[in-house]
Amino acid sequence: MCADGRTRLYVNLDYAASTPALPEVWSAVEAFMPWYSSVHRGSGIKSQVATEAFEGTRDVVARFVGAPASDDVVFVRNTTEAINVLAAALPAGTRVLSSPVEHHANMLPWRRHDLQTLPFPESADALCAACEHALRSARPAFDLVALTGASNVTGEVWPLARLAAIAHRHGAQLFVDGAQLAPHRPLDMAAAGIDFVAFSGHKLYAPFGAGALVGPLSRLGEAAPLLHGGGAIELVTLDDVIWSGAPERHEAGSPNVVGVVALGAACRVLSALGMDAVAEHERTLADRLRQGLASVAGLEQLALWDGDDVDRIGVATFALPGYRHPLLAAILSAEHAIGVRHGCFCAHPLITRLLGIPDGEVRRLRAELLAGGTPPLPGAVRASLGLGTTEADVDRLTAALDDIARHGPAMRYDHLTERDEYLPVRRRGSPG
Repeated sequence: MCADGRTRLYVNLDYAASTPALPEVWSAVEAFMPWYSSVHRGSGIKSQVATEAFEGTRDVVARFVGAPASDDVVFVRNTTEAINVLAAALPAGTRVLSSPVEHHANMLPWRRHDLQTLPFPESADALCAACEHALRSARPAFDLVALTGASNVTGEVWPLARLAAIAHRHGAQLFVDGAQLAPHRPLDMAAAGIDFVAFSGHKLYAPFGAGALVGPLSRLGEAAPLLHGGGAIELVTLDDVIWSGAPERHEAGSPNVVGVVALGAACRVLSALGMDAVAEHERTLADRLRQGLASVAGLEQLALWDGDDVDRIGVATFALPGYRHPLLAAILSAEHAIGVRHGCFCAHPLITRLLGIPDGEVRRLRAELLAGGTPPLPGAVRASLGLGTTEADVDRLTAALDDIARHGPAMRYDHLTERDEYLPVRRRGSPG
């Protein structure tokens, strides 16, 4: 039921934030639940079955991302936790090279180390050249290059095989934030030369709270893990601890067995569908989306790299003059039953760059926030596609944006300043 009292079919264009559960994933969870039990060291049959399901999923995940046989698979809550686990496992003094395009999850955890950032890249070639230059001239050398697989804001797919070759040529390893890449493109760590990859189940049609970090964690050294507790140790005395090896070292506490079962089911389904087929389906829809957005008068699509030949996942971020991002998203939801995302998408440096926000304005916002204020922040609107998206869904968004651009909203909206949100109040032109 929309704000005008009419019933419309809901259109979900927010897959980049979180995906619905695949029916096969839901069925796998239902089938497993009667056997749910604590894993490891339980002698009962339910514990044995649960342990087998949990441990067996490591191989499923490893195959899904094409990991070398010697790699470890660590189960975590999400990509953010995976990156924090890896950052904590790296030796003190590790030198990390990254980019300003990253999601905050692939930016903030590295700040515990010696982090340096590349300039904003204007193309895939420029990115590779900048990475080559930074690694070649670094004294001392970088140990890890940490980059996204695909931008969660503008969708560009990064040249991972080229980047891995560059990193390895200079003695560094490559970590890939695969949160946006894994649901949309084939991943083959061994073939591409990727050393570490992380991804989340909730972006891979398994929203049950599990994700994975894959890579040679056993060879990272003896740093204490991020989480301290049961299951991660071999022996504890009153003044000492002997940590387990990977992957158990990084999985302290009772694991999310149900989430891991769901993650494994999603990997199996997507593998059976074929990620090349998934990618081709989404490319067709993404082209239709971008062409449709280009037809809306005044609408600006945000892109990191120019060119029609740039490979992008099904993500399109845009702004419509005269409509702040929370207002435009509210109109799409309340009047057109279209769910999108708005804001900075946990990528503040990239968004301020794309929107051309001056440094002085960023400093002003920072000062106001530190003073306890709640200033309205810049941002944009993002539509993102997935397995359930249809051509009709894409056309619904284009038609809705065209209607808004031509005629404005049908409702009046109140601004809730404390949350920077807009709520529909009454139809345009109604009394009062």
